[in-house]
Amino acid sequence: MNTAGTAEGMRRILVLGSGGAGKTVLSRHLSGALGIPVVHLDALYYDERWRPRSPEEFAAAERQAVAAEKVIVDGNYATSLPLRLAAADTVIVLDLPSRTCLAGILRRRWRYRGGQHAGGVFDRLSVEFVRYVINYRRHALPRVLGLIAQHAPTARVFRLTSRRDVARFLEGIRRSPAAASDRLGR
Repeated sequence: MNTAGTAEGMRRILVLGSGGAGKTVLSRHLSGALGIPVVHLDALYYDERWRPRSPEEFAAAERQAVAAEKVIVDGNYATSLPLRLAAADTVIVLDLPSRTCLAGILRRRWRYRGGQHAGGVFDRLSVEFVRYVINYRRHALPRVLGLIAQHAPTARVFRLTSRRDVARFLEGIRRSPAAASDRLGR
């Protein structure tokens, strides 16, 4: 795993990490730099009334998303992660400290005031979600890393552990000659 960003070979990208880590922001920046559309898993998982879709509907939507020639998929959903990993050529893991993620949640909460963000997804906050964020590195991350090793053995994996790493990674992507040609559709 590394942190040096280059756009070479990036076509099907997964952005994973704890809530508040900045998955959506990173995905938007990557989309702008590479000219690749973003799919937000929360927008696929929930219907327009914020009710979870059936597992069959969600799986079908995920399969359609990862079948695209170029796509950035923003979100976790570990139970269906193997499907997305099998299609990915690039996996970006945001492995930020829980305090950084909690601060990100507070900034997002302030900005959207409980309203919609990330393609119509509602900003929701609960005690269960805060616990998940606090325990992400200890409980969820090892599982995610294991799934990456098992289901995406040939994918390039970038593990970013700070906001500074993310900024450096994005700068490398923006400076990459491959990013310029992707934006121009070559």
